[in-house]
Amino acid sequence: MDIRIAFALSHDGAFEKKHFGDADKYQIYHLNNDVFQLLHEEVNPYKSLDETAVHGAKKKADQIIKLLKEKKVSVLVSRQFGKNIQFIANHFIPVKVKDDTPAKVEVTLLKHMRWLKDELDSQPDGYKLFEMSSGVLKTAVQRQK
Repeated sequence: MDIRIAFALSHDGAFEKKHFGDADKYQIYHLNNDVFQLLHEEVNPYKSLDETAVHGAKKKADQIIKLLKEKKVSVLVSRQFGKNIQFIANHFIPVKVKDDTPAKVEVTLLKHMRWLKDELDSQPDGYKLFEMSSGVLKTAVQRQK
């Protein structure tokens, strides 16, 4: 299965305890046959969008969704997600991780990739949030009506 995954990282390339939309940059990976290939790095141009008015504003989510859909991303990986997860989960599988380096996260993702593949294959009306460390926890995302 051909999967594109976006890692939400700091300028120095680490996962920080920040919401996905607050990352300094995104590294976009292509995963095929259990091999991660870095396609490119994208500076997050929307990091501060709407933050003066409301943290987690939908305009920011919409712009990040558009950016990552253009890159054909299907999985988002971060240490945290904010309230915009309700919009993100309509388009991408959100994965919350505990590790702080891309190399460690790659190992964790590969270990549990069958769960993500099953979620992508089922193409539900809105994806579940996956929390990955030594095991996997899959939970429903609360959606606004």
